[in-house]
Amino acid sequence: MTVEREAPADIGLPEGRRHPWHRYVALGDSFTEGIGDPDPDNPGRHRGWADRLAEELSHGTEDFAYANLAIRGRLLGRILDEQLEPALELQPDLVSISAGGNDLLRPGSDPDALALRLDAAVGRLADAGATVLLFNGPDIGSTPVLSAIRGKVAIYNENLRVVAARHDAVVADMWGLRQLSDPRMWDTDRLHFSPLGHHTIAIMALEALNVRHGLEPMEPSPVPARTWRAARTEDLVWAREYFVPWVIRRLRHKSSGDGILAKRPTAEPVFGAGAPLGSGEPS
Repeated sequence: MTVEREAPADIGLPEGRRHPWHRYVALGDSFTEGIGDPDPDNPGRHRGWADRLAEELSHGTEDFAYANLAIRGRLLGRILDEQLEPALELQPDLVSISAGGNDLLRPGSDPDALALRLDAAVGRLADAGATVLLFNGPDIGSTPVLSAIRGKVAIYNENLRVVAARHDAVVADMWGLRQLSDPRMWDTDRLHFSPLGHHTIAIMALEALNVRHGLEPMEPSPVPARTWRAARTEDLVWAREYFVPWVIRRLRHKSSGDGILAKRPTAEPVFGAGAPLGSGEPS
């Protein structure tokens, strides 16, 4: 399966089917867990782009099942060590992987070494018969704090394209999704995506898979005018509430995912938006 195909994904499929997949497993960190996209109908739970993607893929496929093994704060090594084998045991025919972003935030991280380890994991999934959907990193050049690692993200992204080509994987191109430069696509912590961002990314992922879907672009609310003083005050509040705690966790070798469980550790049916997909919180 290639990244760009001329024929739609439902050619040759039974009527009502729009894609060939029956079992989807998502691997990754907070991005795939859905942090930044709280479920208004289920306090403490998160939706995110992967839940939205699964909901769309489930339409017209009665036996469709979805598992989400992602846990916030995970580095690539722990994602592969903890999630790869459970994913293979679920026998998926579609797997998404977004990993490495937390590593790139660490000083001294090597995007070449990260891609080399990811390559081996993608190879195992592809050899097991799964279509692999890889997410590259967004262009964070205009994003506060994250812009410092833009160069490493670009190198990692190019490596991911090589990995995808080697294993016939699909690339969900976050770098090319120009809408993500809009601050309204980001959560208040400036590290995760907002509900609008997750919705926009879900549409992009569905289109990367060449699946017809019912998601419509959402119009963001207008940004109210701010004075320079108000903007600087917001920066100080953000630094106190989000950035400083993040730095302290790094210094203490703690993770936001400590004690957190995967929200959907088994492949189960999807019942649509607002369904109790799981919070990821320990019971």
